Amino acid sequence: MEKYTLIINGKKESLEAQPEMPLLWVLRDILNLKGTKYGCGQGLCGSCTVLLDDVAIRSCAYPISEIGDQKITTIEGLSPEGNHPVQKAWVTHVVPQCGYCQTGQIMNAAALLKRNSNPSEEEIESAMAGNICRCGTYNRIKEAIITASKSY
Repeated sequence: MEKYTLIINGKKESLEAQPEMPLLWVLRDILNLKGTKYGCGQGLCGSCTVLLDDVAIRSCAYPISEIGDQKITTIEGLSPEGNHPVQKAWVTHVVPQCGYCQTGQIMNAAALLKRNSNPSEEEIESAMAGNICRCGTYNRIKEAIITASKSY
């Protein structure tokens, strides 16, 4: 076990973990932040997406030893009140069906809009292609991102 101090959702968290432990399990099992979901375990589906210095990463495939002093943002820290433009647009467009992938979808969309506040439909589709929604709400996801972009 090694000691780590992470900046998660604006707060410093000190913990012990094995260096190869994926960030996903640090968040869920050690820090009890359950919003980030386990999907495939290989970084392919996007359910575990969090932001690392505002860049979307797959936390299931990112070892804690690689974090360093970068800032981690989870769905719990995106907007504790649920009023981030992407979260509000998700509600407006009734995006979720089962909802399982939605935290990863929202975090990926937030990262997209952080780097490109006015993406085209093609840019949205390209940026979101790595996030799988088994319910197929892709059109509503795209419309929500377009709506959220108007608030940036």
